[in-house]
Amino acid sequence: MHTIQKRNYSLLLIFIVGLLALTACVMEKPEDPNDKNFNRPGVLIDLPEIIEKGKLTVLAENSSTSYFIYKGKKMGFEYELLKLFAEEIGVELEVVVVKNLDSLITMLDRGEGDIIACNYTVTRERSKFISFSEPFMQSKQVLVQRKPDGWEDMKEEDWKAKMLDNPVQLANKTVQVWQNSSYYERLLHLQEEIGDTIMIEGMQGNIGGEELIEMVADGIIDYTITEDNVAKVNEQFFDNIHTELGLSVNQKLAFGLRKTSHLLKARLDEWLINFKEKSTYKYISRKYFELPHLAKNDFKNYTQLNGTRISQFDEIFKRAEAMSGWDWRLVAAVAYQESKFNPNIQGFGGAYGMMQFMPNTGPHYGVYPDSPPETQIMGGARKLMADEKTWSAVPDEFQRKKFALASYNAGRGHINDAQRLAKKHGLNPLVWDDNVEKMLLNLSKQEYYQDEVVRHGMMRSKTTYKYVRQVTERYIEWAAIYQ
Repeated sequence: MHTIQKRNYSLLLIFIVGLLALTACVMEKPEDPNDKNFNRPGVLIDLPEIIEKGKLTVLAENSSTSYFIYKGKKMGFEYELLKLFAEEIGVELEVVVVKNLDSLITMLDRGEGDIIACNYTVTRERSKFISFSEPFMQSKQVLVQRKPDGWEDMKEEDWKAKMLDNPVQLANKTVQVWQNSSYYERLLHLQEEIGDTIMIEGMQGNIGGEELIEMVADGIIDYTITEDNVAKVNEQFFDNIHTELGLSVNQKLAFGLRKTSHLLKARLDEWLINFKEKSTYKYISRKYFELPHLAKNDFKNYTQLNGTRISQFDEIFKRAEAMSGWDWRLVAAVAYQESKFNPNIQGFGGAYGMMQFMPNTGPHYGVYPDSPPETQIMGGARKLMADEKTWSAVPDEFQRKKFALASYNAGRGHINDAQRLAKKHGLNPLVWDDNVEKMLLNLSKQEYYQDEVVRHGMMRSKTTYKYVRQVTERYIEWAAIYQ
């Protein structure tokens, strides 16, 4: 009898334990960074632990303001600020590019990064889950809309009359923005303010804000929202977008930190307060948000194009051909595309001179910011020759030169990525036209630049795509005219 009772008791105990376990599984909430009721314990990693391991890890967005690679150089406004801060505290800076922005806070709490850097707007909602640093900038939200077809042939006042110029006009319009962004929150409030419905389409975090801007430019969507600092940069790449309609007051942009990283926040805040008063901060800010990313200035005094001469440097270009094997008119077409033959121009990222050498590349070819035009041209020709040699597997000579031109403009890494994508998608990786250039165009889309075969992330692919086409078209035209 005791044995039966004991066995029944054991079975009951097993049943209760199992029921409790099942209940726990059913009641367990998924880890959702946007669940307001989810209790995030967070790892206990603060400044002493960061200094001990010798590394500050940043969770970054692949974008023109956060982090990107340009001509082989790591860049980004927020990246440069945090690199200097890492040097200040004596550690290395590691960048983790986040594939889905919806996971930013979860990754931060897990200790996969120490700081969020993605042009983050300070909001009360986000402040419930993370701490914000001293703001590094203020920026207002603006509407991104597309200029009307044929705007190039219209007077500015005429095409501007077709643009939305008042938030009230957003009534019954569809606007696509990242759902977990401050833009989405702003649109919800704006509906109340205008007393009408805005069709807000919330996008998942695996589509970047700059990809949405490109979608507006391409006519895929009609409207999105961004900060005006981001808008200024993107207007240089997409001349058919208009971003003058402001939708908010100035808002604070800051880095995100764990609630438990008190010492890191205090040290970063102190550093930012002091650093923002320095000329270095003003230079970095100007470099990203004020200086042109593309050479658009008109330097007519360096360009002749009179039927007998391309420029005043034609004889130097001809000597460059004898040295490099590159047709002098093709080298001249590169110089025209880069600088309109201006030997004194300063470009994006510190690029300098007629051939727009980056500071980390020019010295390898004997070219410095104060080098004379002949040195600049000869150095550029040597660089083009060296780039072509790295593409020796490409059998066709003119196709090989197009690969070299693309590398000259964007850096070898991005072109390698496009080549790997071409192979993966059944295109010829050794042909530029309609093959590798097609995949290059896709490197501005997260679906592609987050592919496992891509190693250098997002790029302004349309810029390089147009660069190769415009240089080669100009060369063919000049080759028919100038001997």
